[in-house]
Order: sequence, then C-alpha cells, then structure tokens
Amino acid sequence: MYYTNVGQQTPHVPRVIVVTGNGKVMAKASYVQLQVEVSTQGKNAQDAQQENAMIMNRVIQSILALHIPKEHIQTASYNIAPHYEFENSKQVFKGYEVTNAITVKVTETNQVGLVLDTAVQNGANRISSIHFNIENTDAYYQQALSLALHNAQMKAKTIAETMRLPIQPQPIEIIEEHEIEPVLYRSMSTVDSTISTPIEQGQMTINATVRVKFQY
Repeated sequence: MYYTNVGQQTPHVPRVIVVTGNGKVMAKASYVQLQVEVSTQGKNAQDAQQENAMIMNRVIQSILALHIPKEHIQTASYNIAPHYEFENSKQVFKGYEVTNAITVKVTETNQVGLVLDTAVQNGANRISSIHFNIENTDAYYQQALSLALHNAQMKAKTIAETMRLPIQPQPIEIIEEHEIEPVLYRSMSTVDSTISTPIEQGQMTINATVRVKFQY
C-alpha cells in the first residue's frame, strides 16, 4: 500500500516586539497643603490643654485674617500624652503634652511663606509638612499618557527599521502601568520669626508609563 506524502504544517508562531513607553508633563502646583502644629506641656493635662487651645485659637484667627477661607482649615489630629524625661538613666514623669495639628489649604501659592510666618509668630511651634498639589491631575496625566504611547510607537519603529523587519509592527496589546508618585513635600521645625520664609515650589512632574506589544 502506498501513501502520498503529507506535508506537516508548522504552527505559526507570532513574532512580537515588547517596548516600554514613557511620557511626562511638567506643571506648577495649584495649591499647597500645610500642616501646622501647636505643642504644649503642663503638670496636668488640663493646664496643657487650656494653654494649647488658647494658642491654637490665636493661630487660626491669624490665618483667617490673611483671607484664608475657614473651610480650608481643618483639624488633622489632637493628642494628649504623658511626658517623660530621663534623669540618672531613669524615666521620670514630668506632666502631660498636648499636640494639636491643623491642615491649611493655600490656593495662592506665593502666600505660603506669609502663612507660615504668621502661624509661627502667633504660637505655632512646628510645621510638620508642606505638600504641593495639582487640582486637576487627570488632565495632565492624559497628556503624559499620550506622550508615552507615542514614545512606545517610536521605539517599535526604530527597532523595526534597525533590524530591517519586512512588516510594519502593529500594536496587539497595551498595558498601562501605574506608578506610585512621590509626594512633593517639605518639613521644618519652628521658623525664625524675624526672617521671611522663602518657599520655592518649582515644578511637579506627572509621569505615565505603558507597555506595548507589537506584532510583525
């Protein structure tokens, strides 16, 4: 019995190029979030609490006088804790410490130094953080995402031309990679009230990254 030769078909293995595209957009902060704290100590909790309340009320009123809207000032934390000090290698109870922290949203970014100085002059003894933020981050991110896709396309084109591939690569898979953006902030202790505090915001970077698979 004779059999005709039957050619075996080799399964087609798609050839792919995988590239990472990056895009970034620079933007200035649209507002600044400050955390202002008042810390007081007393032999008993009530004394420390009353002193703290008096100072913090003065700080808040001074900030309101700078035309900062009341709704932009919010309590962030309030803590009462025993205060100890070490004497002769022993922990000695010295009373209580009360810490009251508020956040202040400043939309006029050139006013940040004035707000800090005013708060310190009126009794605040710690500025725990200064966060620069962008109001409409999504609009900037969409621009960065578009740049990232163009970047991926250019990379694939460069690879294809350099390797002399016969077919123009076509995208078959796009993965948006989310990155945790570092928060731009500063922290400081009590500022010398005789010196105006300079705050330089610089520019913030909004990044986008995509991983694109091209078939050729």
